Amino acid sequence: MFVGFDYGSANCAVGIMEQGQVRLLPLSKDSNYLVSTLYALDRDLICEAVLQQLSQDKKAQYSKLRAAQLSRARHARRELDLDPDEQAVFVGEQAVQAYLDMPEEGFYVRSPKSFLGATGLRVDQVALFEDIVTMMMLHIKQLADGLLNGAQITHAVIGRPVNFQGIGGEESNRQAEDILRLAASRAGFEDVAFLFEPLAAGMDFEASLNSDKTVLVVDVGGGTTDCSVVNMGPAHIDKVDRSEDFLGHSGQRIGGNDLDIALSMKAFMHHLGLGSMMVNGLPVPSKPFWNAVAVNDISAQREFATLSSSNMIKELIKDAERADLLNRLLKVQRDQLGYRIVRSAESAKIALSEQDEISMALDYICPALHAEVSTQMFIDAIAQPVAQIQALMAQAIDEAGQLPDIIYVTGGTAKSPAIYNKIAAIYPEIEIVVGDHFGSVTAGLTRWSQRVFN
Repeated sequence: MFVGFDYGSANCAVGIMEQGQVRLLPLSKDSNYLVSTLYALDRDLICEAVLQQLSQDKKAQYSKLRAAQLSRARHARRELDLDPDEQAVFVGEQAVQAYLDMPEEGFYVRSPKSFLGATGLRVDQVALFEDIVTMMMLHIKQLADGLLNGAQITHAVIGRPVNFQGIGGEESNRQAEDILRLAASRAGFEDVAFLFEPLAAGMDFEASLNSDKTVLVVDVGGGTTDCSVVNMGPAHIDKVDRSEDFLGHSGQRIGGNDLDIALSMKAFMHHLGLGSMMVNGLPVPSKPFWNAVAVNDISAQREFATLSSSNMIKELIKDAERADLLNRLLKVQRDQLGYRIVRSAESAKIALSEQDEISMALDYICPALHAEVSTQMFIDAIAQPVAQIQALMAQAIDEAGQLPDIIYVTGGTAKSPAIYNKIAAIYPEIEIVVGDHFGSVTAGLTRWSQRVFN
């Protein structure tokens, strides 16, 4: 069976074709989407979990490649006093819940796709991301296969951003595709192909067009924003090769995660001491606050988790005017609560789509602590990343050399009125169509899979 597979920065989804229509498979209890997260009681236990689920023909080679990690995994299982068959790795909502239950004890990664194109990764770091993605794909494929009444998924078109990383260029893109391709093979896919996510989102919209149009597709996802100017319509939809229709594109690692981080800094971190003063009259350094919530920056997260970071915060507390606030930052560092703070910001962002103000509980940091968050605060916080999204739209149009007839906006992040209004304001004379905020990419990937593999 051929499917579209959106291995997204925020969520994952799988689509199949039924009687000419796309159907998304329900990967979660109450949703077609699986949250892009993984939690392990110890990071070396990830490769152990992968090995257990690999097909027999792949186990020997994988065991040889991961001999050192598997040895450490056996030691970790003994140290954690885990039974041989006790679950130690969780994916999706199970991962989120495990992290919330034990934030200081395990290894938690949100939006692993955001890291796949990172420059300067060591061999062991690339191997870790291969295992993370493989584990997630194994989980998703098993879920999907179980929903198909005995059928098996064999081929998939996987969505990819125009650029996985703002820097690194094609080398970063090749690294990310190589990780995804290897993980898919280990997970049991016989063959995979890749398609730019904004083009995939536009293909679903194209199916509704009655005449040919030039369309700017703006896909604001969880980890990346991609923009593509594409010729679409009845004269184009049946082509297998769409390269001539693809007029211009741009992409950057800027998305919903960045907006959540920016809101965390603006709305929450002053409750932890950001902006307060030292007794010598100098402001408290901002870097540890940024490192605490920079969940899509592996270097920042690694630095914040170190003993030296803990010691530095303790030294700041000694000479701070508001030591009580910085003690909250120390708790965040000790208990690894950065992801939870960003998750609170994401919840606030969603709530602000329906109301102008929201009170967010931060009692996991300090009893009875609440932060008041307003729409205007959100708009102010995201001014810089939104300006980057607007610049990407202009870049794609400049590359195409023409204005589009329609702007098609999709991606979960674009659901926020604060984001949509900024996108609409840049070209007010052009018609804007808002697509399925979450399902359009998967639908396009699914349609394309029928053409690529048939």
